[in-house]
Amino acid sequence: MTASDTPAGEQGPEEVDRFAAFRHTAYLRYWLARFMTTFSANVVSVAVGWQIYDLTRDPLDLGLVGLIEFAPALLLVLVTGSVADRFGRRMIMGLASLAEAICAGVLVWLTLAGLTTVLPVFILLVFFGISRAFFSPASSALLANVVPPRDFANAVAWNSSAWQTATIVGPATGGLLYGFSAAAPYMISVMLMLVAGVLALSIPKPAQHAETERVTLETLLAGFGYVWREKVVLGAISLDLFVVLLGGVVALLPVFARDILELGPTGLGLLRASPGVGAVAMALWLSGGKIRDHAGLIMFFCVAVFGLANLVFGISTLAWLSIVMLALAGAADMVSVYIRETLIQLWTPDRLRGRVNAINMVFVGASNELGVFRAGTMAWLIGAVPAVVLGGAGAVAVAGLWAWLFPALRQARHLDGRT
Repeated sequence: MTASDTPAGEQGPEEVDRFAAFRHTAYLRYWLARFMTTFSANVVSVAVGWQIYDLTRDPLDLGLVGLIEFAPALLLVLVTGSVADRFGRRMIMGLASLAEAICAGVLVWLTLAGLTTVLPVFILLVFFGISRAFFSPASSALLANVVPPRDFANAVAWNSSAWQTATIVGPATGGLLYGFSAAAPYMISVMLMLVAGVLALSIPKPAQHAETERVTLETLLAGFGYVWREKVVLGAISLDLFVVLLGGVVALLPVFARDILELGPTGLGLLRASPGVGAVAMALWLSGGKIRDHAGLIMFFCVAVFGLANLVFGISTLAWLSIVMLALAGAADMVSVYIRETLIQLWTPDRLRGRVNAINMVFVGASNELGVFRAGTMAWLIGAVPAVVLGGAGAVAVAGLWAWLFPALRQARHLDGRT
């Protein structure tokens, strides 16, 4: 079995170009559109959270926001992936961005009109979540259609850097804009999402192996069947699920900032930013094509480092050490994400990429949501420190177990389309 539907080009170490992906006009438009949409989605999420809490002062409503935004991706997983494989992915990406812009525009209108109940916001979040559910698999699958295999790993690194930047800067921007005006974050998001939609629709039509078979239960489930059969893809997707489920510490950072490290709100901001800073720095380094061989072994090693860094963070009582460990965990996680995402795309036939990416998005979302629940529940039962330490140790154990269970993933070597 080949690692891609298209032949892979050879690229020697001396030819590595840090900006190789951006040499392709289609990718530049794709990258800008994806960054703007992701950035705006984070702005909207933070602003909605502030606005709802201002109205109700009920923390449960904040939990409902996350649930409502994630539920469509789970409930529509068979539909969104199949659509991405049957129709133009750039069209789906563009229309989804425009649909999100409409939702943000309605939020502007509701806010300026004087919002007094959260029900309209929750209804809008359902449509916002549906738009995101279609956007994610289509945009992820489109990446392999806008760059040649030799530049694919470079494109993944820049995508990861953009995503991390959007998730760091977006929430901060949303909070600052909300402080200026409740409608301001929605207004900015509308403009950015409109531009993103136009950019996505302007991407030159790429070659895509569209699914032509009649829609049946078998074709809808084809992505699940392929993931189960292809052990590299199954191992990569399931590794993320269990590592994030066990090793995530973000939900407990307020406990550490206040009760253990005694850093206060400013310190909490530093703790929250540290993993992202480490991840962005690592993504920029990876864009130079630093991983040229033994990708599977490097990935498992970095997963183990991620778990160990979180374990050390859990037992640390020194602020500087805790911040360094979180940054190290973010950097190690970025290497793992970079390799896993590259392998998933290259090992998946183009006709199935939408369905496989829809499954991947659900697994990623589920791992984050369940990881928060796991961390909170364990902290309630045995305390925050044991919860983090055991979670870090669990992540290390998963790295070792998965390396044994999925030898094909462990033996994966190249990220440029070569087997």
